Amino acid sequence: MISRKELEGKVALVTGASSGIGKAICNRLAEEGINLGMAARRKSVLDSLSDKLEKKHGNRCLPLPTDVTKDEEVNDMVKKTVDKFGKLDILVNNAGVIRYGDIEDFSTEDYKAMMSTNCDGMFYSTRASLPHLRKTEGNLIFIGSFDANHPRSFNPIYSATKWWTKAFAHSIESIVGKEGVAVTLINPSEVRTDIEDEEGMPYREKFDPEEVLDPEELAEVVLFTIKQENSTTISEINIFRRDKMSEFF
Repeated sequence: MISRKELEGKVALVTGASSGIGKAICNRLAEEGINLGMAARRKSVLDSLSDKLEKKHGNRCLPLPTDVTKDEEVNDMVKKTVDKFGKLDILVNNAGVIRYGDIEDFSTEDYKAMMSTNCDGMFYSTRASLPHLRKTEGNLIFIGSFDANHPRSFNPIYSATKWWTKAFAHSIESIVGKEGVAVTLINPSEVRTDIEDEEGMPYREKFDPEEVLDPEELAEVVLFTIKQENSTTISEINIFRRDKMSEFF
């Protein structure tokens, strides 16, 4: 397994970096000395996080205000990262949104928001990053969902986007694995973030600590995949709360 010393100076680009899982991933990678391109929509939050991480860990950070649903902004996001650091070793495709509603009344706006962020955004980021990841024989990581393997009757559109992510990730893996790029799909169950459930309650408030996953646990999984030797790929990881499957059987 690759050591911290070998990770120092590597360059990671994380989408959805300003909060929740993305923020936790940035914190954990910074601890390992990895330089960061941090992409999200909220510039002020990114600037604050960048300053905090650089002061605490001594790595370099690049705030990248980006709307991943716009391909021009995604292309610029990747270009600025490579221009700043000279390379790209790791892409963490994390940005995503969730909306709820009965399918008959589900708005076109909410449908497009999920499809454009959860699917288009991952496509744009992957397309722009792959030429650089090929050069470094790097890591391409997708944050999927429990829903990637188990359809949810109460949220069919979100489930569909995560099935799309699973198919896309493994298809890309079949293309670039022979070129040394490691592709990983990570499927968590509920995570204690500010994302809301179907009743509008944030998961951070709905669940007590240790009842479900914390963002920091997902960050450790991301780091685990990055630390594998160059010949090894962690293709897919399912990380669930322990009683999750009892809902199905």
